This record gives sequence, C-alpha cells and structure tokens, in this order.
Amino acid sequence: MPKSKPQSFRSHASVDPFYMSSGLIIALNLVLAIILLIMSLHTQLLLGIWIVALSAVVLILFLKLRAYPLRLQDRIIRLEERIRLEALLSEPLRKRIPELSEDQLIGLRFAPDEEIPSLVELTLDKGLNRRQIKERIQNWRPDHWRI
Repeated sequence: MPKSKPQSFRSHASVDPFYMSSGLIIALNLVLAIILLIMSLHTQLLLGIWIVALSAVVLILFLKLRAYPLRLQDRIIRLEERIRLEALLSEPLRKRIPELSEDQLIGLRFAPDEEIPSLVELTLDKGLNRRQIKERIQNWRPDHWRI
C-alpha cells in the first residue's frame, strides 16, 4: 500500500529496514566466517573453508536478489515514461523521445505533467543526468511504490 507523505528530491529515497538489517547480518556472517577460518587453520580447515564459501554465496545471492527486481522496475519505469511522454509532448519533442537514456527517463518520472515538456527539452539540450533532472523538478510527483 502506498505511503501518503509528500516526497521531494531530498526525501524520495526509501529503505526497507528488514532487508537492510538482513544484509548487515549476512555481511557480518561472512566476516565472522573468515575470522573462524583463520582461527581454525590447524584444526578444522575444510569446515572453515566451507563456511566462508557458503557465507560468500549467501551474500552474493542477497545482493543479486535485490538487483534483479530493481532492474525490472527500471525497465517498467522506462516504458511508462515513454508512454507518458508520447501523450504529453508536442510533435517535435515526441520525435526525440528515443534520444532519452534509461537514466534520464527514470529521473523524469518524478516530474509532474505540466513540467515535462520544458524539462524534457532541457534534458535533451543539456544532456542532464538523473540527479540533475530531479534537482530541477519544482512540484514533485511522488513514487511510493519503489523501495
């Protein structure tokens, strides 16, 4: 369910505390496994190597399982923004939509409909990146669904 608090350039990022704390524990697990491996070099070397390897794999999986949905969200945002731009832009700018990068389209998603034409033109003319686009938005259009 979306949150209703207003968003801005400074407050639009959100973090899932359960995910972040799980990541911290998994990273600490890897560090602890390495320490245990060093401490057990003479007694249980094979077990220590196994624990380090398993801990590294769990950490990699944890990071990958976060990266894949974010990439998918970016692709969906790109599609949504291209459709929105088709509806909002005049013909000369509409023809230039393919010039916008994925990074630029993602930055434009926070711009309200009335700011889109001038912001797209500025983005295309000056090659603004995601951060620069977001900094220029006057009336933030919130996105409460992305984490």
